[in-house]
Amino acid sequence: MPISRRHFIAACSAVGAGATMLSDALYRLGAPITAETIACAEEIAGITLTDEQRTELVEDLEQHVENYASVRELALPNNVPPALMFDPRASGTRPPSGVQGVRWEPVPVDRPSSDEDVAFMQVAELAYLLKSRRVTSTELTELYIGRLKQYDDVLQAVITLTEGLAYEQAARADVELDAGVWRGPLHGIPWGAKDLLSVRGYPTTWGAAPYKDQVLDENAAVVDRLESAGAVLIAKLSLGVLAWGDVWFGGKTKNPWNIEQGSSGSSAGPGAAVAAGLVGFAIGSETLGSIVLPSTRNGVTGHRPTYGLVSRHGAMTLSWSMDKLGPMARSALDCALVFEAIRGADARDSVTVNAPFPFSLEKSVSALRVGYVQEAFESDYPGKARDSATLDVLRNMGIELIPIELPDDLPIDAMLTTLGVEAATAFDTLTLSNGVDQMVRQGEGTWPHEFRANRFVPAVEFLQASRCRWLPMQRMNTVMQQVDVFVSSSFGGRTLAITNLTGHPSVTVPNGFDTLESDTDPRRRQPRSITFAGPLYADAEVLRLASAFQSATNFHLLRPPING
Repeated sequence: MPISRRHFIAACSAVGAGATMLSDALYRLGAPITAETIACAEEIAGITLTDEQRTELVEDLEQHVENYASVRELALPNNVPPALMFDPRASGTRPPSGVQGVRWEPVPVDRPSSDEDVAFMQVAELAYLLKSRRVTSTELTELYIGRLKQYDDVLQAVITLTEGLAYEQAARADVELDAGVWRGPLHGIPWGAKDLLSVRGYPTTWGAAPYKDQVLDENAAVVDRLESAGAVLIAKLSLGVLAWGDVWFGGKTKNPWNIEQGSSGSSAGPGAAVAAGLVGFAIGSETLGSIVLPSTRNGVTGHRPTYGLVSRHGAMTLSWSMDKLGPMARSALDCALVFEAIRGADARDSVTVNAPFPFSLEKSVSALRVGYVQEAFESDYPGKARDSATLDVLRNMGIELIPIELPDDLPIDAMLTTLGVEAATAFDTLTLSNGVDQMVRQGEGTWPHEFRANRFVPAVEFLQASRCRWLPMQRMNTVMQQVDVFVSSSFGGRTLAITNLTGHPSVTVPNGFDTLESDTDPRRRQPRSITFAGPLYADAEVLRLASAFQSATNFHLLRPPING
């Protein structure tokens, strides 16, 4: 017999994971599809039908039920993409031609007398010490693994140490370097991977209890590329559950500047480990702030590359159209050196493209056309004084700032429907199996809740939101004709959401620290940040300006108290 409106709504709530559409809910309940239950679903779909139209739909929706069952039998794994793919080139911008890469040679530096000082050296400095054999890769590996073990009870930034692999890679690097073979600036440098990157022979947990024993029999593309560059993987670092926040199945990753505070997410472990001098650099990921936020919270430098310049093969999928992988390090120069090693097209990630990366510190930044998002600096917000001071630093460098406006009349939040639905799709098997119940975070503002809620988004509305993204892509292309780089508050205005939706690159760097009230340790402070962004494929210019800013300041050189 037909079920009532009240019972239908209650049923949808009870099986929320499987109730995207009316027929899907009824399929799980084993109840018949009727004109009455179709009428109940109209409110969710946002349409109004006649009785005749509802009756006509019954047979079609029954066919939908059969189609759903067929698709679910395939049990699609997380790494299978949809046939519809996002392409930032739809904005009208194409990757420049050519193959130019980084122009950089190590600058001589002395080896510090203390291991603590060595641990906080930049990649660019460690590269010279390794190449000149003033330090060995094995020494650095022992140093960083020791620090990871020493501080992890406090920071909870490590999910898995990769000691066996690390010492094997370090020994190989030392043999090559002793023989005069230098693969480049990352040769022998220990690094950490956000634990959504697969590494053969080690767990890849995605920060979530349902996957804590998952072992994937492949290396992520960036893992292979860094190994080819001679880098040494020493740890798989924490991320919030399925790339949300800083809470994972083993605890909450802490901010080394203030251990009463989480390190933000979702690249929580990379942010904390880099800030605390536990790795030479790390690889994080961003879908909607997951490099920018922990870089800010932990006072490190984070580069979110142009969408499509770094292969995501072997990385957990959250959103096919928004996921990006990028370096987190102590400086923009370090990020540039890491990006050079991991960039480039990969047939296994169909959205990737090749583009030149003409990064050189020999080029003057005074010739760059630098814009600033005026509205982002005008409202009152924490860190405003620091951001205004950053603009003054740039002006003192001989840069004339050009005010620009980002699109402000578009429903940006509504466009993020694409993220929610893609995430729910990527983990639909987990939702349907009730595996989400094992996740440490539950309730509103968590993935289990969002996965269920996004199953109610009609396919038409999802595609409409996707179509809407075309508008900011076109608008941003027009705005970017005016500048080579632009500056924005890391959180002010709508820069973070817009540039993630459009695929534009950014570099977030520390630009000051706020003193915490009633704190006796002057080193215990709250980092602040500024974000440099730019046109598609202009990663070199963005990193070059960020590096020039850091050459004129010292915020990136300061160290947290860790235990304070």
